[in-house]
Amino acid sequence: MPEPATYAQDHALVAAPSEKSWERHAWLLQAFVLLGLIGFLYHSILAALVLDWWNDPNFSHGFVIPVFSLFVVWQQRKRLAALPVAPSWLGLAVIAGALIVLIVGNLGAELFLSRSSLVLLLAGMIIYFAGWRHFQALLFPWGVLFLMIPIPVIIFNEIAFPLQFLASQLATWLLSVLGVPVLREGNVIHLPVMSLEVVEACSGIRSLVSLSALAVIYAYFVEARNLWRAALVIAAIPIAVAANGLRIMGTGLVVQYWDPQKGEGFFHTFSGWIIFVLSLAMLFAVHGALKILRGRSVKKKEAA
Repeated sequence: MPEPATYAQDHALVAAPSEKSWERHAWLLQAFVLLGLIGFLYHSILAALVLDWWNDPNFSHGFVIPVFSLFVVWQQRKRLAALPVAPSWLGLAVIAGALIVLIVGNLGAELFLSRSSLVLLLAGMIIYFAGWRHFQALLFPWGVLFLMIPIPVIIFNEIAFPLQFLASQLATWLLSVLGVPVLREGNVIHLPVMSLEVVEACSGIRSLVSLSALAVIYAYFVEARNLWRAALVIAAIPIAVAANGLRIMGTGLVVQYWDPQKGEGFFHTFSGWIIFVLSLAMLFAVHGALKILRGRSVKKKEAA
């Protein structure tokens, strides 16, 4: 018969693993219930968002953004594991705010709000379960998730309208440089054979959004300093505008010297892909130029 002290020690050794096992199962049950509630609230919103990515090539980068965000989190896994877990009740306020945004978005039929509420909800959950330091460490991969959501209609219209005029002005100037007789009235470009109207779809805002999102991903992998990353992302804006002007110029050359009907249909769509590839090439070229300038600056400092 074991001594009382030995029996108590053996009983504690048996009880400890069972308690840990119960805590682990309870945590898994809570996570399962939480994911079920999120799925119930957002399943239709996420389904519509994925359809937008699938049906509209201008938003197809949305498939890449969540994968990229998860990759960044995975890269930081050791840093996150070293941070102390300090749950904050303020996370509940963020969660409540996210749910209010969801309700407002559904009542107002504003897709951007309802979709953004999921990203806000994720922030609240991180703060509530892990704490502010974890959220600060995850701020970049969390913020990147907003790039997967198509911009709201109000902002889209405010940006698209001036971009239409800018693109038409640039295309008109390029055509005149090439010796093409051209006259512009607002966003309409008059050529001898026909007139081209730079409509909202040709404003370049969608290619601007896609190129900016890809610039964020590219800058993250090729640059270590945030300043140079920001420079690459900012450079994507004039690149997208210039590329769109080249596209309209190319359309003008085609309808003027080849066939007016070629300005629409397959050629118009295909030219969009060609120009987007050109935009990426221009982004790589800008990065190469920045590296050269940075190298010369370093050499000057070393020589001094």
